[in-house]
Amino acid sequence: MAEDSGYESVICVKPEVHVYRIPPRATNRGYRAADWKLDEPAWSGRLRITAKGKIAYIKLEDKISGELFAQAPVEQYPGSVVESVTDSSRYFVVRIEDGNGREQGRHAFIGLGFADRGDSFDFNVALQDHFKWVRQEGELAKQEASQSTAPKLDLGFKEGQTIKINIGNIKKKETPAAGAAKSRPASSGLLPPPPGAKGGGVVPPPVAHQPVPPTQPNAASLLDIGGPAPAAQPSLDLWGDFTTAPGSSSKETASTGWVQF
Repeated sequence: MAEDSGYESVICVKPEVHVYRIPPRATNRGYRAADWKLDEPAWSGRLRITAKGKIAYIKLEDKISGELFAQAPVEQYPGSVVESVTDSSRYFVVRIEDGNGREQGRHAFIGLGFADRGDSFDFNVALQDHFKWVRQEGELAKQEASQSTAPKLDLGFKEGQTIKINIGNIKKKETPAAGAAKSRPASSGLLPPPPGAKGGGVVPPPVAHQPVPPTQPNAASLLDIGGPAPAAQPSLDLWGDFTTAPGSSSKETASTGWVQF
């Protein structure tokens, strides 16, 4: 698989690793670190794991100068490029290629060991996380491809098409039965007060007009017989004028104070 062009990121760095020459595998049971000469490493240096696209690169470099000793392009993990040994978690078998690139086609299997168990754990997790991300990207690409080829649903309304929506938990307003008359408050029989009257007061009934009492004649006017007769005043007597009954004496006439003409 050709290298992917793009940015190369560093996903793991370990300052000290050891490289061992390993004998050919005699059986299919796997490699054993106990068969190596662990006290005589063939090379020691620094390890870096970088990622470029979908490929991870295990790079063995000099601690001081950073010169590349060997690298192993990893396209799948777990796989044939990196294998664990059967008797220890700190050692792996790695298929490396020379520093000139893959065009030469030269590769070899070496034993890779870490002095600390935590370093070997970080090495393993870095490779797992990278290829987990690669699988997720592949699944997303497949989903997008399937969605682009699938026929699109036409969710638009056709001409004249309607929809009905049922909304629950809504109480309908109660309406009175047909023909039922609305109740009205009974009338009190009182007329509303005239404009300007104070609210809440009762209009008093109109006062009846009292008759004016008749004016009593003055005594001087009654005794002054010889003088000119006063102008006749309109009578206020409700009973009217009465004439003297026949046979009445002049004394009676004088005593009443009325003069008959």
